Amino acid sequence: MNRPDRRPAQPLKLHDFALSGNCHRVRLMLSLLDLPYESIAVDLLAGEHRRPAFLALNPFGQVPVLQDGDLTVADSNAILVYLAGKYGGQAWLPSAPAHAAAVRRWLSVAANEIANGPGAARAQVLFKRPGDTQECIERAQRLLAVMDQELQNRAFLTGATPTIADVAGYSYIAHAPEGGVALEPYEHVRAWLARVERLTGFVGMRRTPTEV
Repeated sequence: MNRPDRRPAQPLKLHDFALSGNCHRVRLMLSLLDLPYESIAVDLLAGEHRRPAFLALNPFGQVPVLQDGDLTVADSNAILVYLAGKYGGQAWLPSAPAHAAAVRRWLSVAANEIANGPGAARAQVLFKRPGDTQECIERAQRLLAVMDQELQNRAFLTGATPTIADVAGYSYIAHAPEGGVALEPYEHVRAWLARVERLTGFVGMRRTPTEV
């Protein structure tokens, strides 16, 4: 896809954690749009996200947080909407009602089924978060079966071209094996991941070996 000409007046600031899929989707969007930014590491393991300085940026104590001049935007999906709307244009955030609804449907899936399926399984394996990992794996498998069926007849989640829906969905699906979720049974999902990875400006997230 062609990159837009709109540029920020000064580099954006991204409060970031390298192994977070939510942060990765923002880094991916910034790279796809070729936008300059400064990455500010937030040490989640040391509890930096619960300290007053960070809570002043996001009272929920979650990364990522984006600063564009005087504007602060929290929540990865909200940041994708902001970046696409201000710097990406119609290609990434369509305004036609049916297409816009399809994009927002997949943003909801990213925040629900993806986060609570492959995202949660990965967090439990990598970061020892409490929870029923097998239940999360089964939830991920149900999600992947639906995605695989829907991707049989289209290249990207909402049609022939990528949108922020694909950016929101990519990270935790691509890294699902880190939580014990196999991708081999889902050929259309794997083909979609490969198409995202061929986009100009694609950047990956570091893979973490696991024993699962």
